[in-house]
Amino acid sequence: MVSDELLRQISDFIHHEGRLCDLSRYADWEALWTDDAHYWVPRADGLDPEEQVSHINDNRRRIHTRIHQLLTGTRHSQVPASPMVRVISGITVEAIEGDDYMVGSNFILLELAVQSTHDQHVWGGRLTHRLRRTADGWRMAGKKVVLVNADEPIPNLSFLI
Repeated sequence: MVSDELLRQISDFIHHEGRLCDLSRYADWEALWTDDAHYWVPRADGLDPEEQVSHINDNRRRIHTRIHQLLTGTRHSQVPASPMVRVISGITVEAIEGDDYMVGSNFILLELAVQSTHDQHVWGGRLTHRLRRTADGWRMAGKKVVLVNADEPIPNLSFLI
């Protein structure tokens, strides 16, 4: 459906986005978003974010508020920031809708809760990015994170997943 070069560009962007999250480079991560952004972590796949409760359901303004809290230290559950590392695999372009590329992938994320319990959490699931090529390069118009354990009681999701 897409050329090898285009898939490489998309893969590089997705890996870069994940690395910014891992390094707690919040402002750089926020700069990747379009104005019509939607960052969503549903309680289960297939739900409607307008009808059911989600773990995270942020529009562009809410993304900005989330980043502001992380940068100013008012999100105490991330002071200091959790050390994290993630592996992203199986990146595929699933659909092209106008200028948007719907990209699916799988991930595993290790997070150490250094602010509280010092427990190491393993997060995993399916990512769907809605990417848009702009004059400034690739940007995220959407990111959906469906966790394997999404409908189970989960620890705090105050970091960038």
